[in-house]
Amino acid sequence: MLKKIFYSVVFGSTLLFGVPVFAGCEISARVSIVGNEFPAIQIVGSGAQECKGAEVSTNLTADHQKINIPGMQGNPAEFTAVINNNSVLTSLMNADVIRPLDDLVAKHGQSLKPSQLIKIDGKVMSVAFMANAQHLVYRADILKQIGVNPPKTYEELLAAAKMIRDKGIMENPVGGAYMAGWNLATEFINMYLGHGGEFYKTGTAELTINNDKGIATLKMMKALSEYMNPDFLTHDSNATNAEFRAGNVALMNMWGSRAASLVSVEGVPQEVKDGFAIDGPMTVGGGSTNATTLWWDGFAIAKNISDAEAEASFISLVHAIRPDMLTDETSLEAVWLIDGYKPTPAAKGVFAAASSTSLPYPSLPQQPLLHSALGNELADFMQGKESAEQALNDITAAYNGAAKEKGFLQ
Repeated sequence: MLKKIFYSVVFGSTLLFGVPVFAGCEISARVSIVGNEFPAIQIVGSGAQECKGAEVSTNLTADHQKINIPGMQGNPAEFTAVINNNSVLTSLMNADVIRPLDDLVAKHGQSLKPSQLIKIDGKVMSVAFMANAQHLVYRADILKQIGVNPPKTYEELLAAAKMIRDKGIMENPVGGAYMAGWNLATEFINMYLGHGGEFYKTGTAELTINNDKGIATLKMMKALSEYMNPDFLTHDSNATNAEFRAGNVALMNMWGSRAASLVSVEGVPQEVKDGFAIDGPMTVGGGSTNATTLWWDGFAIAKNISDAEAEASFISLVHAIRPDMLTDETSLEAVWLIDGYKPTPAAKGVFAAASSTSLPYPSLPQQPLLHSALGNELADFMQGKESAEQALNDITAAYNGAAKEKGFLQ
């Protein structure tokens, strides 16, 4: 069911041509948007700030997940709108800080397609504007130099990384957003799904990762880290992209939303620009499911604000994602779920993920608790301080404690 929703969002929202609804944008109450700092999100934020009549402020930062819920729990909330995704939406719903959007969609959402409307229990809770997934980004010139094709599996990637190091081409040829916390947890989830793992006992919130597939997942993550920058636990996607741009990385699993503009910034060596290439996600452990997850990004509106502020926030953000915001430049920054978007070559990886065996990120009420437990407990294993078995025990204990506190487990 989750994949059907994602597939509808992606393929029901591209390759169409629409007519802009907004010639201008007038609002009458404040707007304050919190979200990630990704270039595509910056474009949306700037688009919202085109609206006149009241102040539109943005707080787009890598720390957005630390401040979004606290900033929406006050009454009135500090932030009137939040850029969210599969995972963040679940946390927002659990915290009860966002409102249904059905009335605003009916009044101001004529430019939106049904596939953009993310419904929970029959109510529109978010509006999606771009699709995302992690997939292979690589240096085609380096792989040609060692005589191998782009890897289709993580085992092939490891073999290629060894050849690159052994030939003295690069010391740490693998890049990975393995920063302790959210990023590291995401990599575990990707790899565990690729091994065919199930997170919970069917129909329950009982965790089931403490098994052979969980151990295999950790062993592959550790093997990959041996070919990464020694400071990999501090590397998010920004740091990993910087390593690629500097010519220090030849193989990495990167977000589609970051891949498009990876080599378009100033100062990237010509050989990196020329060798830059994208492919679909990889499998692992002989499995057929891609070791990645499908995501969408969208916006939601705060609950603890006035109706006027909610309306202004919705109007400004719908204006930001109107069809005529698409240009040659903005089209490169994301796989947009907007009428008129024409997929660029950089969208290849996300479309490959969505059209094959990838699964959506699990949008379950208890999932944020597991994500936090993974992010908090995996670093010791990755540093060689404990065994895979002990790491899984620690993750399970941390999750069980949080799940019992929240009422998901008895």
